[in-house]
This record gives sequence, C-alpha cells and structure tokens, in this order.
Amino acid sequence: MLSSGPAKKVTIFINEDTQHHLTALHDSILTFLLHKGVAGATSTRAYAGFGSHRLLHTPKIEVLAEHLPVRIEFIETAAKVDEVLPTLYEMVSDGLIEVQDTTVVKLARKQAKPEAGAPHERKAGAAKLLRVFLGENDRWHEEPLYDAIVKKLLMMDIAGATVYRGILGYGAKGHEHKASFLHPMRDLPVMVSVIDTPEKVAAAAEAIEAMLQDGLIVISDAEFVRLVRASRGTEA
Repeated sequence: MLSSGPAKKVTIFINEDTQHHLTALHDSILTFLLHKGVAGATSTRAYAGFGSHRLLHTPKIEVLAEHLPVRIEFIETAAKVDEVLPTLYEMVSDGLIEVQDTTVVKLARKQAKPEAGAPHERKAGAAKLLRVFLGENDRWHEEPLYDAIVKKLLMMDIAGATVYRGILGYGAKGHEHKASFLHPMRDLPVMVSVIDTPEKVAAAAEAIEAMLQDGLIVISDAEFVRLVRASRGTEA
C-alpha cells in the first residue's frame, strides 16, 4: 500500500493510436493498473511531439493528428512497480517506459463521513506536549514564523497544532508585549502547542529550533484521551 516516503514513479510514452488486442493501448494499460491495485494513474494527451521515429506528431497536420503522443504516469511502492513492470514491458512494443526514484511527501484520502448517532471510539495513552513561545512579528522567509511552523508540522505529519495569540506578556529580555489603543501592534506573544508521540515531538522540536531566532521551546509529559466517532466506511 502506498504511503508517505520513498517510492517509484513510472512514466510511459506511447502513441494515441497504438492498439493492444483491438483496444487502445493507453486504455489497456490503465485497466491493467487498476486491476493490479495500483494507487492511481493518469493518462494525458500531448499537443505535439516526436520520438525515435523522428516524425513530428501535431494536430496541425490532419493525417498525423491521430498519432499524438500519450503520457501515462503513476507512483507506487518499489514492490508494486516490480510486480507490474514485466507486463508493461510486454505491452509497450513501441514507446518508452521510464522508472525513477521519488518521495511521497503527502498522501491524502477523502475521509469517510461520521455516522450520525454512532458511538465514539476512545483512544488514550502517554504523549508529549510541545509548546513554542515566540513573538507575533517573528518572520521566516518573509512570512509569519508561527504560520511557517504550522506548515512545517503539517508536512511532518504531526497529529495537530494550535496557535494561541496572547494579549499580554513578557519574555527573557523583560520587554512587555501588550495591545492597547495607543499600541495596537506591539509584537504580541504567540504560543504554538503540539501533542504527539515522544518521537514525533522530538523531531518537531528539532525542526522548530532551526527556525526559531528568539523564543522558548518547552516539552513536558502528557496523557491524551481522544474520542473518534465511528465512520460509515471508506469512500471512493
């Protein structure tokens, strides 16, 4: 099953009019990949192109319009690619197959809708609480630092993060931060709170430390109780 991490990207270049057992080859390939349980595949029709035959395929010339190139691409685990590649090699008698290493950064699926009135599933256990204290005006590559931190945590698959905006506070330098009528923008204090496993919190703290110029990182033990409503089942 495809998940975040190392993977293989397969790209197949063929002509639109190439046949396979009286069916368009690109349709046969997609049907084969679907039946083999490949996570997903996309077939796109190019506007123009040429290949090893040194013949330009373009819609500007009617007789060549039906020979336009088609690109089929999918990303899967190395094991799944090894499983389907021999058949693809046999099916593509005139074209190009490319395989390259890649990394899946995010794999998002549509969540099933919770069933009305369904009981909640209770999850509980030990965790770590991470709190980051910084200023509202702190920046990271021209964007608010707290915003950049949340984006970084999202990419690291952290369970969740919350940003709190303070109304009054001071830090190690003794400077008071507050909002008032005379000082509506005074670098108000901001706290980012995260709860996750000890391993993920440690990784998050390390990433945030590299982004933080002036602030405080606090890690403490925590116990979590999470209630998850039962779903109707997986949606396509």
